[in-house]
Amino acid sequence: MGTVSELCVSSLQTFLCPAVKTLQQAPVPDDLTPEEQQELENIRRRKQELLEDIQRLKDEIAEVTSEIENLGSTEERKNMQRNKQVAMGRKKFNMDPKKGIQFLIENDLLKNTSDDIAQFLYKGEGLNKTAIGDYLGERDEFNIQVLHAFVELHEFTDLNLVQALRQFLWSFRLPGEAQKIDRMMEAFAQRYCQCNSGVFQSTDTCYILSFAIIMLNTSLHNPNVKDKPTVERFISMNRGINDGGDLPEDLLRNLYESIKNEPFKIPEDDGNDLTHTFFNPDREGWLLKLGGRVKTWKRRWFILTDNCLYYFEYTTVSTAQFLSHSEAEANCFELFIPDNKDQVIKACKTEADGRVVEGNHTFYRISAPTAEEKDEWMNSIKAAISRDPFYEMLAARKKKVSSMKRH
Repeated sequence: MGTVSELCVSSLQTFLCPAVKTLQQAPVPDDLTPEEQQELENIRRRKQELLEDIQRLKDEIAEVTSEIENLGSTEERKNMQRNKQVAMGRKKFNMDPKKGIQFLIENDLLKNTSDDIAQFLYKGEGLNKTAIGDYLGERDEFNIQVLHAFVELHEFTDLNLVQALRQFLWSFRLPGEAQKIDRMMEAFAQRYCQCNSGVFQSTDTCYILSFAIIMLNTSLHNPNVKDKPTVERFISMNRGINDGGDLPEDLLRNLYESIKNEPFKIPEDDGNDLTHTFFNPDREGWLLKLGGRVKTWKRRWFILTDNCLYYFEYTTVSTAQFLSHSEAEANCFELFIPDNKDQVIKACKTEADGRVVEGNHTFYRISAPTAEEKDEWMNSIKAAISRDPFYEMLAARKKKVSSMKRH
């Protein structure tokens, strides 16, 4: 019938064999003593308990594996949702910077601190650089804190002024408003002097020379500027700006040659610039425009933004009314070049075949629906016409340095 040891071996082989689903209990031999029968029963019981423990362990492993798989898919879904919200926040920022930042903060994608927002703008992933410049140039106290944190992220140590300006002006697009430019360039000058102590007598010197370099870049590389400044003229125009003293000629010559050989690169926006341009204009509405070749009044949708006046044949607005010719003449105003009414106004237009060509108007005659709207349009257009803010601010800062020298 077999000994107890033989029965144990048989039981163990049965346990180790994965093909066996259930244990076929062998009959108890008749010739076993009561002690042997008890020992055999104990072995079988321990084996059954061991099998149950193994099954319980398998179930626990399966449960943990399932939880890990579910956790992975949950995290993946969370990351996908977060990425969608970040992308939405960037789009909102490109359309309206303050609303975009607020959206990111409300959805816990950005901390409401100047340092965190500055890091977000400095990385600039998917952000419109015009929008970055507009946000950094705002005079709100918090925006100014962000501006300084943003500038602090730039490392200008051991760079000459042109190299530093290239880096700085590539991280955003400089806005057109004089006050915004002033704040941003002031912050730049402070940071440059902090990184390169001893190069200039004061931040005013750095500020003035920075503007002189930007204007030099325009003069040397704008095809409309016929009289290109020489290095001697550049040196001459910057005399006395170093707290009343002159900067080393070698320094100025090197800066001049750097700009002459390689103009500043203007950062390209990411495709949202057209939308951004017309999203928040200075003024927009229906006006009548007198045709160039055919002298008839045609209704057009005008948009005044970024110191430019645009007009379109169509718009989504459909509530405006047509005006009669007599009403048009009553509230008419003209755009022309003072002191030279025969000079062609700088403009371009789109032909029927899609080509963009130069305009040839020496004046534009426009009419508003009412006298009040005519005055409002004229005031808005006048406000958009100004001298280059670079020259205005440079003159103001030079006056300040000259005043300090006298005292």
